[in-house]
Amino acid sequence: MTRKRPRNIPLWIAAILGLLVDRLTKFWVMDNFDLTNPPESIPLWPGVFHFTYVTNTGAAFSLFEGSGWLRWLSLLVSVGLMLMAWFGPRLPFWQQIGYGFVLAGAIGNGIDRFATGEVVDFLDFRLINFPVFNVADICINIGIVCLLIAAWRSPGPH
Repeated sequence: MTRKRPRNIPLWIAAILGLLVDRLTKFWVMDNFDLTNPPESIPLWPGVFHFTYVTNTGAAFSLFEGSGWLRWLSLLVSVGLMLMAWFGPRLPFWQQIGYGFVLAGAIGNGIDRFATGEVVDFLDFRLINFPVFNVADICINIGIVCLLIAAWRSPGPH
């Protein structure tokens, strides 16, 4: 009997690595900063980039702040992507990487939402007055870029 080779391994690797970095950085921030008002902040490049410990009950840019349904959306996206990766077809490489990073971000922020009702944010680009964000948010954005690359690279109908 031949053993079936697992599908979409790059997806799982991207998801695990992204989630690991997200969780480790959030634990580091929670261990080394106090959640204060105004927020505790350490300038790495004063006026440009700081580590600033804040929490967010909403999504990107504090959209849907206080919405309890975001935790369920994170769970739905995570379960859907894992089912697709496990039972679906073998995906092209860039799609695997893209979906893997989206999965990492959904699980990373989903864990925060289920555990405490809010997401830990700490990456603070002040030069452009950008909202404070975290590694899970970066993973989701990297995933979207990879999915756009996959869409651009895939052959269209002729």
